[in-house]
Amino acid sequence: MVSIDTFRTLALSFPETTEEPHFEKTSFRVKKKIFATYDDIKKRACIKLSEIDQDVFSCAARTIIFPVDNKWGKQGWTLIEMNKVYEDLFIDALTTAYCEVAPKKLADLVTKSNI
Repeated sequence: MVSIDTFRTLALSFPETTEEPHFEKTSFRVKKKIFATYDDIKKRACIKLSEIDQDVFSCAARTIIFPVDNKWGKQGWTLIEMNKVYEDLFIDALTTAYCEVAPKKLADLVTKSNI
């Protein structure tokens, strides 16, 4: 299980990330582009992944990480059940989402610091 506090701390640790409202959700953005949202009512995160990364993470845990069930899902938007996901898996998925959306220079800072 991953709490919103853990989610927020991790998301805001990425370079130039901001937290802003997005309708009834909380969004995390880099350069004004959303890479993740959090729905406090449903206890779900939604992250932006490439199709390949979405498939890889979904295969790891289909009942916990899965594509949004509409055209947004085909664009890489992926739901994560926060009450069920292991923290290590969530950290990998959120980091991947950040790197998917962030400009290359910022994404490189994150990937190089994790090596």
